[in-house]
Amino acid sequence: MSKMEVKTSLLDNMIGVGDMVLLEPLSEESFIDNLRKRFDHNEIYTYIGSVVISLNPYKSLPIFTADKVEEYRNRNFYELSPHIYALADEAYRSLRDQDKDQCILITGESGAGKTEASKLVMSYVAAVCGKGHEVNKVKEQLLQSNPVLEAFGNAKTVRNDNSSRFGKYMDIEFDFKGDPLGGVISNYLLEKSRVVKQPRGERNFHIFYQLLSGASEDTLRKLKLDRDFSKYNYLSLDSATVNGLDDAAGFRTVRNAMQIVGFMEDEMQSVLELVAAVLKLGNIEFKPESRVNGFDESRVKDKNDLKEMCELLGIEQSVLERAFSFRTVEAKLEKVSTTLNVAQAYYARDALAKNLYSRLFSWLVQRINESIKAQTKSRKKVMGVLDIYGFEIFEDNSFEQFIINYCNEKLQQIFIELTLREEQEEYIREGIEWTNIEYFNNAIICDLIENNQNGILAMLDEECLRPGTVTDETFLDKLNTVCAEHQHFESRLSKNSKFLTDHSLPHNCFRIQHYAGKVLYRVEGFVDKNNDLLYRDLSQAMYKANHSLMKMLFPEGNPDKVNLKRPPTAGFQFRASVSTLMKNLQTKNPNYIRCIKPNEKKAPHIFTDSLVCHQVRYLGLMENVRVRRAGYAFRQAYEPCLERYKMLCKQTWPHWRGPTRKGVEVLLTDLQVPAEEFSYGRSKIFIRNPRTLFFLEEKRRHCLEDLATLIQKIYRGWKCRTHFLLLKKSQVVVAAWYRRYAQQKKYQNIKRSTIIVQSFIRGWKARKILRELKYQKRCEEAVTTIAAYWHGTQVRREYRKFFRANAGKKIYDFTVQRIMQKYFLGLKNTMPSMSPTDKNWPARPYQFLDGTHQALRRIFHLWRCKKYRSQFTEEKKAIYEEKLEASQMFKDKKALYPSSVGQPFKGDYLEIKKNPKYQKLNSAVEEKILLADVINKINRANGKSTPRIFLLTKSHFVLADHKTGQVKVSVPLSDVTSVSVSTQSDGFFALKLKEGSTSAAKGDFLLSSERLIEIITKLYRTGSATADREQLNIDITDEFLVQFKQDKVCVKFIQGSPKNGNSATCKRKNNRLVEVSVPSP
Repeated sequence: MSKMEVKTSLLDNMIGVGDMVLLEPLSEESFIDNLRKRFDHNEIYTYIGSVVISLNPYKSLPIFTADKVEEYRNRNFYELSPHIYALADEAYRSLRDQDKDQCILITGESGAGKTEASKLVMSYVAAVCGKGHEVNKVKEQLLQSNPVLEAFGNAKTVRNDNSSRFGKYMDIEFDFKGDPLGGVISNYLLEKSRVVKQPRGERNFHIFYQLLSGASEDTLRKLKLDRDFSKYNYLSLDSATVNGLDDAAGFRTVRNAMQIVGFMEDEMQSVLELVAAVLKLGNIEFKPESRVNGFDESRVKDKNDLKEMCELLGIEQSVLERAFSFRTVEAKLEKVSTTLNVAQAYYARDALAKNLYSRLFSWLVQRINESIKAQTKSRKKVMGVLDIYGFEIFEDNSFEQFIINYCNEKLQQIFIELTLREEQEEYIREGIEWTNIEYFNNAIICDLIENNQNGILAMLDEECLRPGTVTDETFLDKLNTVCAEHQHFESRLSKNSKFLTDHSLPHNCFRIQHYAGKVLYRVEGFVDKNNDLLYRDLSQAMYKANHSLMKMLFPEGNPDKVNLKRPPTAGFQFRASVSTLMKNLQTKNPNYIRCIKPNEKKAPHIFTDSLVCHQVRYLGLMENVRVRRAGYAFRQAYEPCLERYKMLCKQTWPHWRGPTRKGVEVLLTDLQVPAEEFSYGRSKIFIRNPRTLFFLEEKRRHCLEDLATLIQKIYRGWKCRTHFLLLKKSQVVVAAWYRRYAQQKKYQNIKRSTIIVQSFIRGWKARKILRELKYQKRCEEAVTTIAAYWHGTQVRREYRKFFRANAGKKIYDFTVQRIMQKYFLGLKNTMPSMSPTDKNWPARPYQFLDGTHQALRRIFHLWRCKKYRSQFTEEKKAIYEEKLEASQMFKDKKALYPSSVGQPFKGDYLEIKKNPKYQKLNSAVEEKILLADVINKINRANGKSTPRIFLLTKSHFVLADHKTGQVKVSVPLSDVTSVSVSTQSDGFFALKLKEGSTSAAKGDFLLSSERLIEIITKLYRTGSATADREQLNIDITDEFLVQFKQDKVCVKFIQGSPKNGNSATCKRKNNRLVEVSVPSP
């Protein structure tokens, strides 16, 4: 369906029939054909009323996206096409809004998609319920419990690569708002025989392969394991690797899921140790050893695997070795010890492996329940999800299939009962007369199996507990005696003569006619599997282990609590679990998902009719349809019914103003539908026969075609009128624009012509005026020239006598004046830049101007320096004054000075006032801080350096701890007499204190800093600025004396290769000498 199409009913755009209740005619062939037709169009879900049939597509389909979740959210069950989300939404809304506890029963054979269906239900509920940190945590834990249980309880079989080998029932608990609070998981009948033996083409449980493939080398070494599958007897090799299964990635997923669920790291390690112990247990082999009394005794062949297993579990090797060789039988106050032969030792080994793994699995379920259980004790709403094996019919059926099929009989019984009850309740609720429905009641089969006196399970328990020789044959004899006359029990050895010649029934088998068909069971192994014995010696050996889990897994091994009673049999335990499950399900509103496997090849697009037909039979789907159709096949609320079919009657179309029930009555009366074909309920219309519904749908389809034709006609007329009006409007617009364009062009031509005429006239006038001005100018120039010549003649006549007397001096003055004028004009054009550092100056043109040239150069330089200084701020001026003072003190005297020229004197490098780390230190210093930096203080005793904070104020310098900011020493500047530094590129300097002052008690200070030039300059200027303080002496020499307590110590600077690379190092050689090693330049 395209994205633009919207389905408003199950009946819209239907492929085949979406609800099998509406299938007409109803037969097994039409049922299978409808499933195939929908499967071929990727419609894998079909309804039987409120039951969902799910076919495994064996491929990914785009029908499980977040958009699909939103599409089915809060929608009526029959409103959209069949989907598992519709059932999950219906169950969740009934739980949230109507306060009804729900259960979702998922059944089907291995490979039909039960596990995936349960995941889809849980993921849908998780997506539509509330949000929040705690809610999301609970949802994540519930979802992540699946990978853990799948790893330990699923395995690859010939039918399914991820087959659940246990039954699971999860109760998800919700609060009054519908938000998940937690959950409780119950597990049923783990197939523990798979631990020790797997059929051809199948694998052991996933966790063994995941551990060997995905664990790190360190983990495997701790567990004493090897990656090679072939080294372990319990792992089948023909199917060790499976296409599409990444065991290494699966192991990482399981570890992550266990962490999310709440397993501690030591708990995960303990679980892996038990898994490794099971693998090691399978490698233990036995050999016979003859005893004096003539009996054979079993002995362990190679004790290496036994030793490693004992180390993993913390068991004494001798204790476990004895348990494999001897068996102690206790009767009242007597103990009898018997030897085990090789066959019995192997039986004991396998029994221990099976019990160890199954008890570990049960502990995992219990541990997960502790993590995901609801923390609140208030009343909770519950949704149960049951994922359990389907009905199993194999070529060789044993005790496991018998138990599984018994469980399915019980589920079928409760399914029919609850379905009939739901139908009856709806009829009563709607006021429809209830008629009894004929159906096959399988209670007689359940009674055959579970009856306390004559049931098969009861007789099996009785046979297991009977003293004397007990075999599978004696059990079959008892069945033949007690059940011979039962109509659903068949055996060739029974007294019933009609089976004596039935060669399809072997002598060591019996057959039960289940609701799904006849199943042949081989009695071999029934007694042993029902007993499920583990020798007490092995239980006690396990209990003695130092491992953290073993005492919890084997409580019966406690020697202080020896119980001589036989433990309950496997059949008894399972019957009790099924009884508890049935009671639990009967308290909840049921929802069913029936899973079907379309083919045995696990391939998409293949539909095998015979296989699907077999599953339809044993799932009882035809029986389900007949029960639903026994009364009324279709029912719908009045409002959606009237909304869907109102166009079929003129009185109800297009709007019905009265009550919806009255509208439906008018509609059906107008259509002349026979009265026996429908009934009116309180809120729904009930239609008896699907043909009536299809008649309404056919009428609706024809009516919709007529309405579509009418809509098309009206639409085409509207479209043509709209198109005509648009053309007309466009023509008017085009004409208007064209007229405007023509007038614009005409106006522009007239304007262009006018401008040309105007330009010619203006040009003529301008040329005329120009000619007049030129003539006037020539006249003025002529008059001026004549006047100048006349005045010149007059002056020459007047001054000729004076000029001849002073001609030489005047010519000289004039020439000098012209030369000076030319010099100054040239100097003006070749002036250098305004930078004080620019030393360029134009060359002098004449030698006699040398003095003037140099004087002008000096004046210009002084002037531009003054201009440059006038731009300085007070702060910048102070910095340059400090730089000037530093130059006077250190230039050409200290090798470190050139590197400090380009660095501005910042002063407060630690930002004491802004940095919260030094808030305490800032409050301790009351005066303004002139300099703050981290320096190194040289230890007077050993010459090692320690970082200190150096603060300089107007009257003190302070040394404080670099980490805590605590003041270590505060020295008045008046006590500092001189500063000594070397001539080299190091940062060491000594502050010499006034003898006899309080500050000089420990002696002078030897310090080191990269900013030595700035520190000494500020110290010097601070001392100079105070009138009552003596001038600070600066001593620059490579060898000077300092006072350390009572000793005079010489500080000597040498050039060498310091250990710290390019920095200077200090070392105290003796009591009189401190040597500073400075790197060579």
